[in-house]
Amino acid sequence: MKPQELHLADRKLEADALTVSFAPGRPAVDQASLSLTCGRLTALLGPSGSGKSTLLRAIAGLERLDAGSVRFEGRVWSGDAVHLPPEDRRCGVVFQDYALFPHLNALDNVAYGLKGAKSERRAKALDQLKAVELDHRAHAFPHELSGGEQQRVALARALAPGPDVMLLDEPFSGLDRRLRAELRETSAAALRASDAATLLVTHDAEEALALADQIALMSEGRIIQTGAPDALYLKPSSLAAARLLGDVEAFDARIRAGAADTALGKVEADGFEDGAAVTVLLRPEGVVVRNAAEDGALADVVERRAAAGYARLVCRLESGREVQARAGLADNIRPGDAVRLSLDPHFASVVSA
Repeated sequence: MKPQELHLADRKLEADALTVSFAPGRPAVDQASLSLTCGRLTALLGPSGSGKSTLLRAIAGLERLDAGSVRFEGRVWSGDAVHLPPEDRRCGVVFQDYALFPHLNALDNVAYGLKGAKSERRAKALDQLKAVELDHRAHAFPHELSGGEQQRVALARALAPGPDVMLLDEPFSGLDRRLRAELRETSAAALRASDAATLLVTHDAEEALALADQIALMSEGRIIQTGAPDALYLKPSSLAAARLLGDVEAFDARIRAGAADTALGKVEADGFEDGAAVTVLLRPEGVVVRNAAEDGALADVVERRAAAGYARLVCRLESGREVQARAGLADNIRPGDAVRLSLDPHFASVVSA
């Protein structure tokens, strides 16, 4: 790590056991803990209604905590009878609707709220528009900007005061797929360059996997697993965590001699007692499809669909169970073909049943 990166790694926002309730008996956020590091982007991934936006709003100071604490560099923002108002938290927030002022052009929207002489404010605003590759549209009004351009103006406005923490609530959800992929890379670069600790709330697993340095998985108000994107995808801690990040096959099994035996083969399973009931989680990339004359579990191909760079297969085992697999688009595998299936243990993990 470079000296600057070491310094940033020491600057953290710590959200500890946050609980926020709007009605008795079912907290919207239930003892959720999260650590955000300056210079890094954390994605908070979960389905609608899982409490993601409420957690973001609690960090921003827009919701009061029932329990827990929020600290930045040791300073209490929420908790212990303390509740700093949002304007005292040095948080930049970007919501889904962007909330640009319609009577101000892009430059003045970004400059709004900055301190100092007008020339200094406008110069800083222009620098932020350059950071999001939009300085050429500085004098355009919101109604003259596309949805993607409005998103970048909102991001530049949130970054302009130099916040310690950036909070983004589904900022790309209103954009079409092509534009979303293009803009999120630009936005991620600007966010990392700002050295802020960034939290991106999203329900899009592809977005989280593509952008984040760290992913926190949220379900029913709780953080159920946190880690690096690859680690979470390949080694989820539970079936619920696995499903948040994409398609997965789940096989019930028991431990025998340090391994779990499935219909597609064995997976080594350290740390489990012999005879323990477990679940083997297998990503579609880990289902190996071979010619029917080779080794493996016999199956019939039921369905083939083209996807982004590969073919998605649904195969039916002799037991009647259907399994999802992937094949190359050029592979000559069609519905009705007989194939053999086995597993690649690199894409498999074993969790308690």
